[in-house]
Amino acid sequence: MAGLNVADARCAALFASALQRSDTLTADAVEAAIISAVSRLGPEGCAGQVAQEFGDHPESACERMRWARDLLRQLP
Repeated sequence: MAGLNVADARCAALFASALQRSDTLTADAVEAAIISAVSRLGPEGCAGQVAQEFGDHPESACERMRWARDLLRQLP
């Protein structure tokens, strides 16, 4: 994916994953959610889902993206 670095791709995959704030947010759970999303959608599909959500529901998409970025920054 041109222009998307590994950190951005992981963030898009976490955004596109089924993981929720109310889930147990361990490093292993986050990594499993990222792997699952990439396996299911591929990197391009994750980025596409992010784009679709920002188009359909910009307010909640902004909130989820903030959550995903903050969560990834906190993990080792």
